[in-house]
Formats: sequence, structure tokens, C-alpha cells
Amino acid sequence: MEKQVVSVEWLKKNQSLKNLIILDASPDSTVGGKASPFKDYGIPNARIVNIKKQLTNKKSEFPNTIPTAAQFQKVYQSLGINNDSSIVVYDNLGIYTSPRVWWLFKAMGHNDVAVLDGGLPEWIRNGYATVHKTDLPVSFEAGNFQANFDENLVLKYQDVLENIESNKFKIVDARSSGRFNGTAPEPRKHLQSGHIPNSYNIPFPSLLKDGKFKSAAAIRKIFEDQVSDQDMLAFSCGSGLTACIVMLASEIAFKESRFLYDGSWTEYAELQNLKK
Repeated sequence: MEKQVVSVEWLKKNQSLKNLIILDASPDSTVGGKASPFKDYGIPNARIVNIKKQLTNKKSEFPNTIPTAAQFQKVYQSLGINNDSSIVVYDNLGIYTSPRVWWLFKAMGHNDVAVLDGGLPEWIRNGYATVHKTDLPVSFEAGNFQANFDENLVLKYQDVLENIESNKFKIVDARSSGRFNGTAPEPRKHLQSGHIPNSYNIPFPSLLKDGKFKSAAAIRKIFEDQVSDQDMLAFSCGSGLTACIVMLASEIAFKESRFLYDGSWTEYAELQNLKK
């Protein structure tokens, strides 16, 4: 496939490609107090994966923590994913949870994966057929997918602390400017807002328009106003989810850099509080 993002037109045209798997990674809860108007629908023959229930390490004290390689492998084998599968992942909010699944595949060594630009809303806007989610397939012949986890892509708290002094990489924070600047509250009420020292703020909505990624030129300009393409970039947000949107935007139009501070602000702020 050799694409990081595909259009709904591309997917419609290529639905019958050999080895193509469509994944529905829509959240099963509200986001910002609102549920998607399309929450009960999906693209025909899509296979459902749930980040919260299936792709999060339940033993971690922090939300959305990357699953173990064994856990990830088991989930995708059960969904009929093979080592030679070409994967297109979408969500029902446009661009929200799907980039997290894109990054997880990359971190687990599977590169043939792309995000559907605009997701299910864009698919519906183009008049393409949908089915009720209860009619999507749920049983599959087990796949042979093998995870090959690159743990170097996942930054730890200690890495971030050391970087405050060394400035080896630039952390790009995907949260709102209010949360980043400490003028708006965090959704986790016990957490203070603010940011990791020496980090940079590119709120993920600034890279989107009508639920799709902005043009490459517009995205590049947003990044150039904050960082250089000579910098080593790492991405952060509240809990490691929307950081992947900004990471994917960078790969589309700025530079490839798949380093993620998975614990993000939740972990950093929690552990800083413990030190006080």
C-alpha cells in the first residue's frame, strides 16, 4: 500500500484488494461529552477493535498504556490479521482514535497500515454504503500476525526527565493551548494542567479541517512555526492517544518520527506530584 493515509475514494475503489483488512477503531464512549452520530454504523466487512478494552495494558496505572507485544499479537491474530495483511484503520469521529492504532502497528513492526482520512463521517458524506455495527463480522480464521515490538519508540518518564537537561529531542504536545499553558483544567480533575519543560504545543485540531488532515503545505507551516525538521521529535498529549494524530501529520508533511511519550502528561504530572 505504501501510504500512511488513504482517501475514502481510494478505499472504495480498492475494497476488494487481496489481503486488505479494514479496521474500525471507533471509541465506544463519548469524547468531550459527545458521541458520534454514526456510532451504530460501520464500513461493510470492517473488523472492530477496541483500544480501551483490547489494546491497553490493564496492569498499568495510567490510561491507554501500550499493550504487551503478546497481547497485541493475540488480538490481531483473533481478528484474522496476517503478516502480509494491508490494513486501513478508521474511526467514527473522523480522525481521533485511528492514528493510535496506526502507531501501535508501526511500533509492533507492521508497516503496511494506513489511516482513512476523514474516517466514517467522510465515507458517509460521499454517499458510500454502511451497515449496522451488529451486522459486521465477529468471527475469523486465526491469522499468523507476529508482533516485533520496537521498544525504543516508547519513551519513559526517566527519558523525559533526562531530556529536560540534555534537550536531545523536542517534545511536541498535542493538547489544547489552555491545558498546555496551565490556563484550562485537565479532564482528569485531580491533575494540574501545564506542560513538560522545553516542550512545544501543536494542538491536534489545528492540523485538521472538516475531520480530515489539512493540506501538506498547511501542516508543514504549523510545524515550522514550532520546530525544525532537523530536530528529533517525540510526541505527547494527555494519555498517549491524540499525540498520534500529530505524529501522523508530521509524517504526512514534515518528517518521520515515531517516538511517543506513552505516559504523556498524565504520567508526568502524577509522578511530579509524588515528588512534592
